[in-house]
Amino acid sequence: MGCKEADLVSNVCEIYEKLSRLESLKPSKQVNKIFTQLVEMCVPPSPIEVTKLSKQVQEMRSKLIKICGEAEGLMESHYSAILGSFESPLDHLDLFPYHTNYIKLGKLEFNILSQHCPRVPTQIAFVGSGPLPLTSVVLASKHLTNTTFHNYDIDESANSLASNLVSADADLSKRMVFHTANIMSVTDGLKEYEVVFLAALVGMDKQSKIQVIDHLAKHMAPGATLMLRSAHGARAFLYPVIDPVDLRGFQVLSIYHPADEVINSVVIARKTAMPVA
Repeated sequence: MGCKEADLVSNVCEIYEKLSRLESLKPSKQVNKIFTQLVEMCVPPSPIEVTKLSKQVQEMRSKLIKICGEAEGLMESHYSAILGSFESPLDHLDLFPYHTNYIKLGKLEFNILSQHCPRVPTQIAFVGSGPLPLTSVVLASKHLTNTTFHNYDIDESANSLASNLVSADADLSKRMVFHTANIMSVTDGLKEYEVVFLAALVGMDKQSKIQVIDHLAKHMAPGATLMLRSAHGARAFLYPVIDPVDLRGFQVLSIYHPADEVINSVVIARKTAMPVA
């Protein structure tokens, strides 16, 4: 490992120590400052391969990803509640600090989807939509304006905040459906969707992520499309990484690694016709 990579690992470990000592991960000046430092550290393209780091660093990374996931959920709930206080919440989405990232990611995912699925999907499922379902909102309002989005989240309060955001919009309130359910208990219903999006924070460790993917492989319709978010280089300190080998029962169509401020890599795969045991 070169000096740059060693410095990066050292700096990420330092940030992890700071975050693990915090009493709360709710948005605050201190929390925001530390996470901004972490993101700025991990976003520049880096040749680092997190799977080849020491066991100690791998364990730190696993804990850091969970901390990042918890903080992201708290931040989304915080901003969803603020947006929900407006008469027309969707007119104020730019109050969310990462709104521009979601606009860019939505356009990127729509372009990738269009390349591999020439037919416009009528039904899309988004698994792990959370309290601020910006991917669904961006895709439904800007790119897939006749498609119905079924948003799945295990947390009833997250769905309540999310549905409140679209309830005042005559069009989106009809095309955004919210289901409070653990996706592992949804079986036949998955066959209805031409496209399933799997949020980066569903399955925070490798094993639970693979369990969800295996479940989708078992119950999605043959030929249906799975869109996943992964991470590459130093960005893998922030989010779990999906390897093509993890996608049993799917044919990987493409993997895209952004080099700009969009953090997540995008993986698109097609459900194979072969039954999954």
